[in-house]
Amino acid sequence: MAGAVVEFSETNFDQEVTKSATPVLVDMWAAWCGPCRMIAPMVEELAGKYQGKMKMGKLNVDDHPQVAGQFRIMNIPTLLLFKGGKEVDRIVGVVPKEELTRRIEQVIG
Repeated sequence: MAGAVVEFSETNFDQEVTKSATPVLVDMWAAWCGPCRMIAPMVEELAGKYQGKMKMGKLNVDDHPQVAGQFRIMNIPTLLLFKGGKEVDRIVGVVPKEELTRRIEQVIG
């Protein structure tokens, strides 16, 4: 049950993430990153589970370095969790699905 994963970019980031009424998970990734490919199916699955409760999307750091720099992304994958337009949690690297689910639940409340 995969949900819709939004493609974030420099042009839509502010509208889709910082001005979002619902919490947002941003998957910072790149095409050459092996661990990013490992976490992508998990993000897609959880997008379906949390549809309507949390928006989930990806931002390619190679295509949008300005956004990556703004959030000081040093390693990928990095998952940023936003609530009320502010970053409230950050997960660097691949984590088990249970850990990711727990952190999402904390943000959703």
